[in-house]
Amino acid sequence: MEITQSLHRAAQLNPDRPFTVDGDRLRTVSQGIDRIARLAGALHGLGVAEGERVAMLALNSDRYHEYLLAVPWAGAVVVPINFRWSPAEIAFSLKECDATVIIIDDTFAPMLPAIREGYPELKTVIHAGSGAAPADSLDYEELVAASEPAEDARRGGDDLYGIFYTGGTTGFPKGVMLTQENMMTSAYGTVATGEFVTPRGTLMHAAPMFHLADIAIWLGGIVSESTHTFLAAFTPAGALEMMANSGVTDSLLVPTMIQMMVDSPAAAENDLSGVKHIIYGASPISDAVLERAKALFSNATFLQAYGMTELAPVATVLLAADHADPVLRRSAGRAAPHTEVKVVDENDVEVPRGTVGEVVARGGATMSGYWKRPDDTAEALRGGWMHTGDGGYMDDKGYVYIVDRIKDMIITGGENVYSVEVENVVGKHPSVATCAVIGLPDDKWGERVHAVVVLQPGATLELEDLQMLAREHIAGYKIPRSLSFVDALPMSGAGKVLKRDLRESAKVSA
Repeated sequence: MEITQSLHRAAQLNPDRPFTVDGDRLRTVSQGIDRIARLAGALHGLGVAEGERVAMLALNSDRYHEYLLAVPWAGAVVVPINFRWSPAEIAFSLKECDATVIIIDDTFAPMLPAIREGYPELKTVIHAGSGAAPADSLDYEELVAASEPAEDARRGGDDLYGIFYTGGTTGFPKGVMLTQENMMTSAYGTVATGEFVTPRGTLMHAAPMFHLADIAIWLGGIVSESTHTFLAAFTPAGALEMMANSGVTDSLLVPTMIQMMVDSPAAAENDLSGVKHIIYGASPISDAVLERAKALFSNATFLQAYGMTELAPVATVLLAADHADPVLRRSAGRAAPHTEVKVVDENDVEVPRGTVGEVVARGGATMSGYWKRPDDTAEALRGGWMHTGDGGYMDDKGYVYIVDRIKDMIITGGENVYSVEVENVVGKHPSVATCAVIGLPDDKWGERVHAVVVLQPGATLELEDLQMLAREHIAGYKIPRSLSFVDALPMSGAGKVLKRDLRESAKVSA
């Protein structure tokens, strides 16, 4: 299967269909494909050869969309860069994968000197912005206009589509290699649920496009003939206004985004009746936020997708009907149509249903490996299954419940405590807007359960009050023994809480 194959089909069937809308720029399918082919021609003119890596560091835009298609059209490999990284981290990823070209927008152009200092081997910078191009860079629009359209390289199957660097929540990021087959298998598998994207609908990109979660729904939209519209950077008001004013039918969001949207004054000011699908991931959604979101997006279905970059990225899905069940909505759903999932012990033996172990998955979307890291690849893919590092259990109907990152599990007094269970209880307190639970060193217990809380505006909370609530729901050893407050939880690009950062901050302040 080829990612670009859908473009040839679209050009044949409906060339005048709106393909992308970015502000005042509207481009049809035929116009978009012409630009993609010309950008591919420009890359050839710059000496980009088969299989070479081309990076992009930018906010969401129609140019990001063109990049994700033009690079494989040119026969090269995409490397979307996490824009939350420091210049040193960016330089590391570029150097490790030997990227020859980077496309950068106005927002991140000031980082170029530091990136070049860390990676002086970088050959070419293409500036995709509206401001003046930085010194020693080429103008994106001028390149597209001046280049002849290239023939599609027709990369497919086991050909490498991209190197996607992990968020680094548990250490230094690794480059995940995903093939054309991986990407298309995941796209067709998620579309097969019938609840992922609307055929020939309008897909809003609100999550960052460097992250595979948004790339996954983007590719589902390519397959489903979506019109793509772009929110450069998420704000709740901006997302709500775009949904109402641009005919948005589908979007992928993380629960924190959804909570910000339902809390926004703009929620009452926009007609959101046209939204049909909300896909969310990174974590379960609280019952309170889900009910408010259902009321706000009254005609939309909600689908939770669980997975990881190494699975391109979807492993399980929780469908709309499942969300009606208060027990099932705490799960991550069941195996997606293209995936097998099971839960295993430390010897990779499947455990009985209801027993906590490590969640593993396999299928055609499973990565080919980590870039230049054969030992890490062998460890992660032992036995042919991708080891997620997530602790969880499966019920008798195949629903998977994630209880914690294995590395984040708290061991206090010899007992295992899974932070998700405690977070669900802490989140019930009316003073708590959001929270995270971590383990901190403790002289008596080895580790103690510590709650990090973001308070509701104007609210206060005492540890004793929180403990009183917790005693009604969980065992004594699981109850938080200490408490701290932050204005916001540190988040990865995938919308996951960076518990490593919280542990370090708590140790420093202790």
